[in-house]
Amino acid sequence: MAKTLYIDADACPVKEEVYRVARRLNWPVFVVSNSWIRTPQESLIRQIVVDAGPDIADDWIAERAGAGDVVITNDFPLADRCLKSGAECIRPNGTVLDENTIGSALAGRMVGEHLRSMGVETSGPPPFSNADRSKFLQALDAAAARAARKA
Repeated sequence: MAKTLYIDADACPVKEEVYRVARRLNWPVFVVSNSWIRTPQESLIRQIVVDAGPDIADDWIAERAGAGDVVITNDFPLADRCLKSGAECIRPNGTVLDENTIGSALAGRMVGEHLRSMGVETSGPPPFSNADRSKFLQALDAAAARAARKA
């Protein structure tokens, strides 16, 4: 089984951190987005540009990620699909998404969508901080260790 890192990259603030960890672990990285993103020209790091459209990047990742892989995403439906395939999933702020947390994350997303459809203003995520970056690196190391055991 593969040991691969997948980045849902369009709005991911921790790509450089993922590259550093990938180099240390010698794991390939797929940087998946709807448009070109500057990525290091290295054999471990591959940029995948998919067609524009809803969920096309998510579909690309979900069709490939499985046991032994780590997916970095803020997209709860994508994380749910990847978890069902056995992948580890973490958010860029270091929050681990797993079978114990994905249900409430999806429910919260649905509530927010419902409120917005009714015209209620909802707040966005808090600003990304250095503490989030540090928490992410810890979570990525732990997720990689769990994924390696599954591989």
